[in-house]
Amino acid sequence: MIIYSRNRRIRTNASIRALVQETVLTTNDFVMPIFVMEGHNIKEPISSMPGIFRRSLDLTVLECKELYSLGIKAVNLYMKVSEDLKDNRGTESWNANGLMQSTIKAIKDAVPEMIIMPDVALDPYSIYGHDGIITKGKVDNDATNEALVKMSISLAEAGADVMAPSDMMDGRVAAIRTGLEENGFTDVGILSYAAKYASSFYGPFRSALDSAPKADSDIPKDKKTYQMDFHNSREAMDEVLKDVAEGADIIMIKPGMPYLDIVSKVRDLIDLPIAVYNVSGEYAMLKAAAQNGWLDNDKAIIESLTCIKRAGADMIFTYAAKEAAILLNH
Repeated sequence: MIIYSRNRRIRTNASIRALVQETVLTTNDFVMPIFVMEGHNIKEPISSMPGIFRRSLDLTVLECKELYSLGIKAVNLYMKVSEDLKDNRGTESWNANGLMQSTIKAIKDAVPEMIIMPDVALDPYSIYGHDGIITKGKVDNDATNEALVKMSISLAEAGADVMAPSDMMDGRVAAIRTGLEENGFTDVGILSYAAKYASSFYGPFRSALDSAPKADSDIPKDKKTYQMDFHNSREAMDEVLKDVAEGADIIMIKPGMPYLDIVSKVRDLIDLPIAVYNVSGEYAMLKAAAQNGWLDNDKAIIESLTCIKRAGADMIFTYAAKEAAILLNH
């Protein structure tokens, strides 16, 4: 029997496979999440995320210089906030001299070309560990939006390039966009966490920042009243379209690999850039398997990130960004 069509013909060697490769992963695809803490010359390992650290501001600046030299052009900032600075309204988040604002200024001074995308949410600043202000035992959507606008304006004044609201409050993209416009920050972008699910894959991240909801009988025990139900898909399309209409410049889907069906559907739905968050739990699982010899660490990192891009991501927030950049560069 003569087989006229043989797909294996374009797989016979590395050169032909490279010629027909559909998805190419580069360092331009990565955004590196960074954890910042108070102090000087401090680098604390995060046990649940091997290779990831909390750094003081001075070491954060050095890390950003190295990241940029590797080809990583954007960072996503998170603050480890001291307990004495936390309250119900997250007022430290718009302190002009706060750790986040000081970090943004320092990075911009040292690496002006680095794109800074600070996390815009109240949970690291909240005594309750929630993304919003608690009123009568519930997360108060509209009061939270007012706080997020104050935070966004303060971060823009510090020099941030793109706001990254991860809170999932209704209407916050429009509120932040209005606040930025009214204060002259017309060039500051908004990367909206449009489809952020209430996922069990966030555990290592919350331990890194001590930002999990507190076990208080008078407040919600989890974030399911504002983050999305992982059973749902059509709801994500509605969330995305609403944020696009409110003025988002980039749309985020979070988590990453377990939600590639959502990434693919959103890619078919919109033409805006799509960001995907390869979250802490995904990273921790890969690292644990690699440390036990069950996976090849380097191959698994590149394959997993390539698959996220193949599904439709234009950029990937990943704790493996630095490691992947070194692999790609060599």
